[in-house]
Amino acid sequence: MELKSALETANAQLAAQGSRLRIEQRGRRLNLRGSLPLRGDPSRNGLQRISLGLMADAAGLNQALSTAALVQLQLEQRSFDWTLWSASTSAATARGRSIGIQAAIESFEAAFFADPRRRRSPASSRTTWTSAYLPYLRRLARQCGDQPLEPALLMQTLTSYDDGSRSRQQCATALAGLARHLELPLPEDWRQEAGGYGLHRARFRQLPTDPQILEAAGRIPNPQWRLAFALMATYGLRNHEVFFCDCSSLAPGGDQVLRVLPTTKTGEHQTWPFHPDWVEHFGLQELAENPAALPAIQTDLRRTTLQQVGRRVSEQFRRYDLPITPYDLRHAWAVRTIHVGLPDTVAARMMGHSVTIHTRTYHHWITRRDQQQAVDAALARQPA
Repeated sequence: MELKSALETANAQLAAQGSRLRIEQRGRRLNLRGSLPLRGDPSRNGLQRISLGLMADAAGLNQALSTAALVQLQLEQRSFDWTLWSASTSAATARGRSIGIQAAIESFEAAFFADPRRRRSPASSRTTWTSAYLPYLRRLARQCGDQPLEPALLMQTLTSYDDGSRSRQQCATALAGLARHLELPLPEDWRQEAGGYGLHRARFRQLPTDPQILEAAGRIPNPQWRLAFALMATYGLRNHEVFFCDCSSLAPGGDQVLRVLPTTKTGEHQTWPFHPDWVEHFGLQELAENPAALPAIQTDLRRTTLQQVGRRVSEQFRRYDLPITPYDLRHAWAVRTIHVGLPDTVAARMMGHSVTIHTRTYHHWITRRDQQQAVDAALARQPA
């Protein structure tokens, strides 16, 4: 019954987009059905089916939606060709090459926003697309020019970013998503070249000490921006999250657990203060009763984006000539949780990212902690 309901929702979505294609279940597989050029006479259309070879499950349905977007684009461009929709692997690869790079990006964008998970948070999805996908897809388009999209061009675009940089890691994610959408194979050594940026590789940040953070806060003349700085330092928030969180628990007697709202980049999550005494030190209790104590900036996501909100914070740090960036505060918070022994799974959840990203980013400090614990345990077993 769940799949039937999801199938109805997917087809309603296709109808709303003006597509005449529909996804149907035949046995344990999914097909596309709709008015398509006749195999023997492409000048005429008739009711046809495309066998997708996808299992009738949630993952298959998401892929079918992406494929429907690609077929619809080919129909609109009059480039639909039955030879590209055979079951062979070579034909599957050809599908990704049968349209130009700009059309491929547009098709990928349509599939990106059609994903049901993206529709739960439209503002966050727009920010993710604009900042984490589009810049790298545009660079790929420049690399391609008029050439057909080949795996070698994906690698050429990827390696145009510095080895071990955050940009290269994000580029790898964006281009891999495009390749999956087009069913284009990735180069064999893609994963090794992509790499994670991690702090141990990305210039190995010299993170600020707690006294340095306190000293920098004291240099901010505006009390509203001082509170924004303090909130990031105490709770490890992203730039934009400062303006999208519930601070009611900071009231006297509250549990001081901050709730980051669902409209943020990675959705709703909760985070705890490290150090707890900084809540009082910075006077963060004021935010429980007076949210206006934070800087008055545009936060209506119908008129701005999360990226623009975050950029405003970074600009303000530079305006005050602070020796600390917003993400330095977030990374310093994470390292504090490692030093006090908070489980990585818990810290990752508080930061709103995966355990994989957490482990990769803070590999150096986590490794040092684990080794120190092993050394301490071994020494404790030694006879007096």
